[in-house]
Amino acid sequence: MGIRTMLTVAVCAATALTGGVAVAAPGGAQAGTAGGTATTTVREDFNGDGYQDVAVGSPQATVDGQLYAGYITIAYGSAQGLGPARTTTIDQNTPGVPGEAGEGNGLGFQMVPADLDHDGLTDLALYSNEWLPELSNYGSVIVLWGRTGGMTGKDSVRIPGPESGEMGNNLIAGDFNGDGKADLMMAHGSQDEYLDQRSVLYGPFNRSGKPAREQFVPMFDSDSRMDTPAKGDFNGDGIDDLITFYGWEGNVEDTRLWLGTPQGLSTTYTRLPSGRVPAVGDFDHDGKDDLALRLVPNGNEEDYPTDPGTIRILYGSASGPGTTRSRIITQDTAGVPGVSEKGDQFGARMSAGDVNGDGYDDLAVGVPFEALESKAGAGAVVLLKGGPGGLSGTGAKSFHQDTAGVPGVAEKSDHFGGSVRLLDVNKDGKADLTAGAPGEDLEAVADGGAVWSLRGASTGLTTTGALAFNPVDLGLLAKKSGFGQNLAGDNGPSLNG
Repeated sequence: MGIRTMLTVAVCAATALTGGVAVAAPGGAQAGTAGGTATTTVREDFNGDGYQDVAVGSPQATVDGQLYAGYITIAYGSAQGLGPARTTTIDQNTPGVPGEAGEGNGLGFQMVPADLDHDGLTDLALYSNEWLPELSNYGSVIVLWGRTGGMTGKDSVRIPGPESGEMGNNLIAGDFNGDGKADLMMAHGSQDEYLDQRSVLYGPFNRSGKPAREQFVPMFDSDSRMDTPAKGDFNGDGIDDLITFYGWEGNVEDTRLWLGTPQGLSTTYTRLPSGRVPAVGDFDHDGKDDLALRLVPNGNEEDYPTDPGTIRILYGSASGPGTTRSRIITQDTAGVPGVSEKGDQFGARMSAGDVNGDGYDDLAVGVPFEALESKAGAGAVVLLKGGPGGLSGTGAKSFHQDTAGVPGVAEKSDHFGGSVRLLDVNKDGKADLTAGAPGEDLEAVADGGAVWSLRGASTGLTTTGALAFNPVDLGLLAKKSGFGQNLAGDNGPSLNG
């Protein structure tokens, strides 16, 4: 069972079925028209009400009989925080969404929030692992436009793709030329000679999904695979930089920093220490973003299942991250709850945000394979606090389903902390934790998944007012959906173990 079914208020009355998946407008309101103003400063606000929202991915879900088609659920923020009655669920069979739910599309595996059309409302770019025979093209990027009454499929578009080749992999958003408009970096190659490149599509995007311009940047020297990239202003010049990670057949290769400039992303790079699962925040409040990385055990991803977990913090500086100082943190670091044990995978997912409102970003660290007594893989989240010296173990706290006040009961293979995101969903100036447990067993329906919301407070995260919800609460198909496997902006690798 694991999670106590909560807040099963009249969700069914507020939902309508689109393509077999329930859709609830926030507060039961009708979806509004697109619009807004460019003065909106709240990040990840899909409906323009000033509260941050959370997009939850269920990439393993079956939709209309199509295995692993996937769907996404927008949980809207409010003065009360998140709740199942304020949600919208969308798949590729939702009216207006390009394409159709197909086996293996995995919608929700990559979800990138950004104001792409510069109207003040956050949009959501989604990668679909679909084959488009009319273009001989593999993969697509679908944009759901932010709307004042709540996100729908209406007017959503595919980013125009190449005539052949790879499309949408390594998707990430940032402002790589500092003009105040969101850009996208992704695979967008159309010919063999472009296979060693990635594209930066510069905003603003028009409503057909076309960018203002495109820049090809050579990013590969070999047949390496690029893993989940990261973006942030690591040198404090007001322009986002890009960090890319490479490997081949499980072996970790180099990490590269590409600086943003007023002309766009630099075409030359600086090497950084290797790692995976990046999270970006200003942990020492010096005006330069810092980079948190998970170290790959023995340099080989095949060793993840036995990895206790180690994270490295590369602090930003005028010359980039990690050039002046760095720090290693494990569960054996003084003050960090727990013990560094085989297979815990401390750092399998991470997210940065200011939980207590002191101006220093904190770091939520997922430990999805943490054992709680005899419950292997029950999972936990550890919150590391930022401060003048950056992150440390001082004041760190651990949260899981057996923590007093957290809904549910920890069980084997729940993998609580399998996704984490710090966003201020109740607009009190303090980041709240959204944590996923994609392996949560829901009323004997295996692997339905669930998400939890814990509020930020001046003392850190609090379990007061904590809540959880799952596909059953939303009237959705639950079996093996992996609800909560990903959260928008937290698109790390699949859990290993």
